[in-house]
Amino acid sequence: MGAIYRREMQAFFISGIAYVFLAVFFLFSGIFFFNGVLGMGTSEVSAMFSSMFIIVLFLIPILTMKLMSEEKKNRTDQGLLTAPVGLWSIVLGKYFAALTLFAIAEAIVFIYALILGYLGNVIWSTLIGNYIAMLFLGAAFIAVGLFISSLTENQMAAAVASMLALFMLYLMDSLARNVKNATVSKIMTSLSFYSRYLEFTRGVFSLSSIVFFVSAAFLFNFLTVRVLDKRRWG
Repeated sequence: MGAIYRREMQAFFISGIAYVFLAVFFLFSGIFFFNGVLGMGTSEVSAMFSSMFIIVLFLIPILTMKLMSEEKKNRTDQGLLTAPVGLWSIVLGKYFAALTLFAIAEAIVFIYALILGYLGNVIWSTLIGNYIAMLFLGAAFIAVGLFISSLTENQMAAAVASMLALFMLYLMDSLARNVKNATVSKIMTSLSFYSRYLEFTRGVFSLSSIVFFVSAAFLFNFLTVRVLDKRRWG
């Protein structure tokens, strides 16, 4: 797994994806920090994190679009699949490389914390809670994007499909409200990524939501492994 991880981290920076991802993330988080925190004269960062949900939704597909699809397009997937390395090692190596880059991008909030500390007080419990929430959200979203990337050799198709999938997850609450069957509506609401994420931005640390995000990440990584396993023996 370590070799796959190092290769993917290097590929992110060689291809330029890392620089684009970080630049856009820093740009929008900076705008939301300036307008929603400094502009409002507050040290409360929850509004900034709440706004970042949509940006993360569109950025993560850019981060994951090439992870599997490029291997298939360049016909390097068969060499990788027949190498003496487990499928979980392949998937997790790529997954943790993307998650590491996401964590690096998100770490910009600690620079914002230093600015707030200079200007006034930092509500560390809220900031750390929101940071953890976005990290777990990103972990789940990256797993979804990685899975979709494994289904196609077209990077743009992988990016667009991932954006649509994540956007549907974002709309789950709205869709649930339009379902007349109470049981189905309740199930759809329980699968909402956005409402669980908002719990953290409102200062509610929910263990069940953490378990939900971790379970979602595991599920989609498992599905990616199954796709590769089918391709190995197909």
